[in-house]
Amino acid sequence: MKEETRRKLLKASDPSLPAVGDDPVARLIQAKQENDDDVVLSLSLRPTKLSEFTGQHDAIKNLKVCIEAAKERNEHLEHILLSGPPGLGKTSLAHIIAHEMGTKITATSGPAIDKAGDLIGILTNLEKGDILFIDEIHRLSKVVEEFLYPAMEDYQIDFVIDKGPYAKTIKFNLKPFTLVGATTRSGLLASPLRGRFGIFYHLDFYEAKELASIIMHSAQILGIRITLDAANEIARRARGTPRVANRLLKRVRDYAQVGKHTEVSREVAIQALNELKIDQAGLDELDRRVLQTIIGVYDGGPVGVEAIAASLNEEVDTIVDTVEPYLLKCGFLKRTSRGRAVTKLARQHCGVVGKKREEELFL
Repeated sequence: MKEETRRKLLKASDPSLPAVGDDPVARLIQAKQENDDDVVLSLSLRPTKLSEFTGQHDAIKNLKVCIEAAKERNEHLEHILLSGPPGLGKTSLAHIIAHEMGTKITATSGPAIDKAGDLIGILTNLEKGDILFIDEIHRLSKVVEEFLYPAMEDYQIDFVIDKGPYAKTIKFNLKPFTLVGATTRSGLLASPLRGRFGIFYHLDFYEAKELASIIMHSAQILGIRITLDAANEIARRARGTPRVANRLLKRVRDYAQVGKHTEVSREVAIQALNELKIDQAGLDELDRRVLQTIIGVYDGGPVGVEAIAASLNEEVDTIVDTVEPYLLKCGFLKRTSRGRAVTKLARQHCGVVGKKREEELFL
């Protein structure tokens, strides 16, 4: 692949895309960095049309109606807010919306916009009907957020220069655009910002059947021979997340290649996933450590998330954004007014019945 083509692909990629480290046994699901080749490879697996998008049936059905109606009226779409756990397709949907509307997309993220001037530069370069995609929009600074309000509502920006008696207000008129915001924590969005979105979609975890279909499609793109049983096994351990499913598929492919297997069978998939320490419920080492810490150190809870993070030497955001949603969905964890507590299912999964000494929980 030529360098220029690679740069174009990378420029269009999701800036917050998680990654796989160099060690295949290292944590796959919360990996922080990804090399350029993996980013380009991930891009190639993204659907480009609504008809290619698997899962999220209600959101896709309603989105089709909105897009078709806007195209018939020759208007731009209303601002769209996509919420849900990481890896469910929010970035892919933003690019699909731009493709279906036949417009250009400019992608950035909340933490990347430090100053109001950065936002002005982005907004003034948008053409009529263009899509501005802001990932992790809840992490925008308050100053930048204030500039978004008139831009979203009136397609204008008032920028104050100088101070005191020399202060002047410069008004920027913008071309009508569509803001697509993605967030993993919609509760952190300010009410004025949330109120300016006209379309809301919440993306939920996928069923194993849907993930198996995604895996088979990705395997075809990557040239991997895989049985349906193997795809179902990977899907069952993929935490209901397409991004994780594709990542596990690539790692299983590595094990099959090194083991000289011409086809990824269920046995090969099970062996690879066990080596990667992804258990039958899709939990990895950090997930199990969270549950075991609550059980062993805090007697099953309830306990505050800050205390859990401190015990594990992890960031609170990692626990809240990446670990908790799936544990809650599986019924392993519950939130109470006093903090987090494990359920009977979690004790059974971790092999703990009743109270045991802390050292017995980390075998």
